[in-house]
Amino acid sequence: MVGSGTGGDGAEGVNDGGETDAATLLVAGTASHVGKSTIVAGICRRLANAGVSVAPFKAQNMSNNARAVLGPDGEYGEIGVSQYVQARAARVAPTTDLNPVLLKPRGDGESQLVINGEAVGHFAAGSYYDEHWETARTAAERAYTRLAAEYDVIVAEGAGSIAEINLHDRDLANVESARFADASILLLGDIERGGVFASLYGTLELMPDDLRERVVATAITKFRGDASLLASGIAELENRTGVPVDAVLPYDDPGLPEEDSVPLPPAGRRGVIGDDDGVPDGRVVTVGVPRLPRVSNVTDFGPLARTPGVRVAYLPLDGDLDGVDAVAVPGTKNTVDDLLALRDAGLGDAIRAFDGPVVGICGGYQILGERVTNAAVEGTGDDDEVRGLGLLPVETRFHEDKRIEAVTVDVDGGGSEPFAGVVGAVSGYEIHMGRTEPTGDGAAVAMPLEPGSAAVDDVAGTYLHAVFENDAVREAFVDAVFGRAGRERPAAVADAHDPFEAAAALMSDLDLGRLLGDAAADLAADDDRATDADR
Repeated sequence: MVGSGTGGDGAEGVNDGGETDAATLLVAGTASHVGKSTIVAGICRRLANAGVSVAPFKAQNMSNNARAVLGPDGEYGEIGVSQYVQARAARVAPTTDLNPVLLKPRGDGESQLVINGEAVGHFAAGSYYDEHWETARTAAERAYTRLAAEYDVIVAEGAGSIAEINLHDRDLANVESARFADASILLLGDIERGGVFASLYGTLELMPDDLRERVVATAITKFRGDASLLASGIAELENRTGVPVDAVLPYDDPGLPEEDSVPLPPAGRRGVIGDDDGVPDGRVVTVGVPRLPRVSNVTDFGPLARTPGVRVAYLPLDGDLDGVDAVAVPGTKNTVDDLLALRDAGLGDAIRAFDGPVVGICGGYQILGERVTNAAVEGTGDDDEVRGLGLLPVETRFHEDKRIEAVTVDVDGGGSEPFAGVVGAVSGYEIHMGRTEPTGDGAAVAMPLEPGSAAVDDVAGTYLHAVFENDAVREAFVDAVFGRAGRERPAAVADAHDPFEAAAALMSDLDLGRLLGDAAADLAADDDRATDADR
């Protein structure tokens, strides 16, 4: 049966654990940003709610948003944030097997290649495909095999379009995944882009023949309005292709973290998120985030944007800090080059002169220091030393090794602004090159959070990604920003919204029995029981 995980074309000699019985569904798309990540998360939660043992999988991802998770060897590695989120939807522990190959763009046509959570090196696209793709494919198949031996269902996410005919011989996330996982395929088309019927039809026509046979259904995403208006088009598409349109899914945002820089405004433009909370403009504060060219882990600021009364404004580097009450310098895939870009465009001087709370996370922390040394390891230039913004008396020295680790520390409340009063366990994760140390005798530097963090007056730096997911840290920072702005903070509003359940509800019209066959045989009964219980 298609989707049984027994290995398909091109899967010779790699299976570590023998044949498996896992059913696999590949959620593919006609293009990028058609909703694949959200659909996978929603299906995972629906299956998890029905008691099905399910895990997400993406053979190859390209993203500068990453999370630190454990690998099969017990060491920490990194995966794309979407697979981390999908694991939470599936209620399983995230591991590097969920995303065995990660490409992290660093500029100038190069990406850092991460295999099984470990950075291998920086390569141009041609070098990756010529010299490392076979290694990446083998790692991806072995990761899939381990997952398929542990779970009953694997919901895999494709990448971009499955019909890129120039890449069919080296398309790891779509073509190769479908083959070595023996997967059924759900093909998504985004109606918001226009031409959804042509996109679905053309994609089916351009797919390799063996993959075309695996497509069990299509779905139309991001629809607004009366779905009955699509009936004649759906009937014609089904008649021409022989493939059923399983569902028309409504346009909605369940609130899952965005992948990579999707929510960011284009470079050179200012954009604001978090302004839909109903708090009047005169009662809010704005946290300005420089839109670095190689920005990474922008999901760090999602918890701030979801806090009532807080706006997160992404700032062009040639802009200013007008209307900004605090500054948060984000992580970056290339600290040295982004530091130079920040300084050269002028926003660096504005941050140095800013009178208010300033926070740097990971690469942003390094940027706030006095200098970066051994800079050629990180940047694309030849300079050994690059001057930082000088807001913290620390310096960072780069090394080839990379620190990847989940971190939990106990904080005693003795830190200075903007993290004053934080008490208790604070968790996050570190993914960075370079080590940061105080300059001089270090007496003026407090460590507000983890060892290696730094704070002076109302400027602080930390290597902890996801730091604002900690209630105590977020509340202390937001209180400090409102206090410095001289505004009364709006009362907190209880939020019962669960983004994972919202994603599952968004997928409620998908017929998982059709998509997964026997693996979802009990799902309809479980859904019926849940509906009866709701009544």
